[in-house]
Amino acid sequence: MHRKLWLLGAFAALYLATILSCAAAPLMFHRTRAHADDLQVGGDLVGVPKGETRYVAYSDLLKLPQESYTVSDDTNFAGTVTISGVALEKMPALLGASDGASMVIAVCDDDYNAHYTAAYFKAHHPLLVLRVNGMPPGQWPIGADGFAMGPYMVSHPRFVPVFHVLAHADEAQVPWGVVRLEFRKEAVVYAAIAPRGAQAQEEAVQQGYRIASQNCFRCHSNAGEGGTKSPKLWHTLAEKAANDPHFFDAYVRAPKTLNAKSQMAASPRYDERTLAALRAYFTTFTETH
Repeated sequence: MHRKLWLLGAFAALYLATILSCAAAPLMFHRTRAHADDLQVGGDLVGVPKGETRYVAYSDLLKLPQESYTVSDDTNFAGTVTISGVALEKMPALLGASDGASMVIAVCDDDYNAHYTAAYFKAHHPLLVLRVNGMPPGQWPIGADGFAMGPYMVSHPRFVPVFHVLAHADEAQVPWGVVRLEFRKEAVVYAAIAPRGAQAQEEAVQQGYRIASQNCFRCHSNAGEGGTKSPKLWHTLAEKAANDPHFFDAYVRAPKTLNAKSQMAASPRYDERTLAALRAYFTTFTETH
């Protein structure tokens, strides 16, 4: 009798270990994209050489723990929708990011970048969207800008701003057309745009840095970090801020009035103090400052 109980116990333990092993097994990476809806992943991934990327099948992402929400405040949608997918903050662990590489950067097909930090995760709980109203990406509604929003996008259960810097309010990071996730160390990424020089710790400079790191960094890059949707690099912005402040201010507030082809979002609510803080920050990158 005791032997039977021991065997049953051993079998149960083995079965449980097998189940847990399967649950913890990483998703299969592929070296090339097999389908248009494969998600590219890169950055600091265990077992993936630096600079290389891999691909994860959409069908495999659906096997991860899913969450579902009814959303009514995402400006990408014309009305209320139901979204489901994977909590973005869980993706580094689920996909085998290196220790400390908990920042997620969503890269879009036009090289727009959305940066998700530990603070953003805690405040907003962003979701890598896999289904909208129960439908896969190819059947999603057309976005507010008139374009298809797949293959991936990021949304939230509900977005409530958690900070204001002068006239800049915390903004929702809700990119569509997402084709790649990068897993990075937050300190390394932001080191590229940290203010320079003797004025780096001044209040206005730090305010401008906070604004630029959430806003400008999506489309403009420096030292290999940041979005590359715009060809204008960080130092170009710095030169304009330092040498042509009136143009800089006007472009930030209403870019299409100066360039009809500009795709930059306008910031008409930025007042004089907010623009001055941005200029003070960017000026720390000029050679003569």
